[in-house]
Amino acid sequence: MNPSKFVREHRIRFAECDPAGIVFYPQYFVMFNNLLESWIDELLPEVGFAGYIGKLRFGLPTVHLEADFQAISRMGDDVLLSLEVIRLGGKSLTLALGCTDLEGQVRMKVTQVLVSTSLDSHQAIELPGLLRLALTASSTSHKDNSERSAM
Repeated sequence: MNPSKFVREHRIRFAECDPAGIVFYPQYFVMFNNLLESWIDELLPEVGFAGYIGKLRFGLPTVHLEADFQAISRMGDDVLLSLEVIRLGGKSLTLALGCTDLEGQVRMKVTQVLVSTSLDSHQAIELPGLLRLALTASSTSHKDNSERSAM
């Protein structure tokens, strides 16, 4: 798995739409949060998102969010939701999130900055070792495999 890029197909549901039958814009943020949870579940299978938050007491709150809505999504549409790490800092990570149709037309995109926190002190902390290791080890492995296949 490439930890810096994560994509899942999603069907737009009735519960995500307004009376006009298009996605009610806050629902995109719910979809993206669900995508983030799935990503952490796969990135850290030994603890998953629930264990990262509940057992280990680490948080990943949003501290900055930019969104661009470029086309509507309707109930029943199949879309691709994507998450990509575009910056890995000491205490934060920046994600590019997107919703595109299956042909690649952008419906909505987001840049999101998450900060690592302790849920006990509610202070920013260095990214926990298990998360940083999962991100850097797998991306190094992915890069090495890409370089080998290019030879």
